[in-house]
Amino acid sequence: MDRRVIIFDHPLIQHKLSILRDKDTGTKGFRELVSEITMLIMYEATRYLPMEDIDVETPIATAHCKCISGKRLAFVPVLRAGLGMVEGALTLVPAAKVGHIGLYRNEETLEPVEYYCKLPHDISNRDVFVLDPMLATGGSAIAAIDLIKRRNPRTVKFLCIICAPEGLEALKKAHPDVDIFCAGMDSHLNENGYIVPGLGDAGDRIFGTK
Repeated sequence: MDRRVIIFDHPLIQHKLSILRDKDTGTKGFRELVSEITMLIMYEATRYLPMEDIDVETPIATAHCKCISGKRLAFVPVLRAGLGMVEGALTLVPAAKVGHIGLYRNEETLEPVEYYCKLPHDISNRDVFVLDPMLATGGSAIAAIDLIKRRNPRTVKFLCIICAPEGLEALKKAHPDVDIFCAGMDSHLNENGYIVPGLGDAGDRIFGTK
């Protein structure tokens, strides 16, 4: 596997993912699991953030510590399903700013269509984490990252829960500099562009609109 692509095999992530896939998992449980899995993915995705040395006065003495340098992160969910990942990400990094990109898939061409883009004004000073539960054809992820890169962020990373090999390869080809973090990779896309076996429509299951 490419060094810029991490597919997680952690037991906790895989256990939660199996419950997430279950068609009998209700909206509340599905939403909670998406948030929990996002937290676990985010923990690893932030591993290589730059650090700096600081001195902290404890009740006993001065401690030589490290903290995240700059502390300028931004989370950008791809609407609407990406909204389900925001809470989990913010639980780990509550000071991060949040942007939003709205894309929908043309059901005939399967190509993404942009309808909304609102990003932090200082995004050029930030490390950006794009959030979208499903990486299917890769079209939406590529389009979202295209929009973000026009604002010249420091770095971009992509976080998803399920990916298909077709979407993964498309994203790697379009944006070879973007690190990709995913809880699991499935077999293939069907004739309608849905991930198999997948977990259904993530947006519908998060918001109870299926």
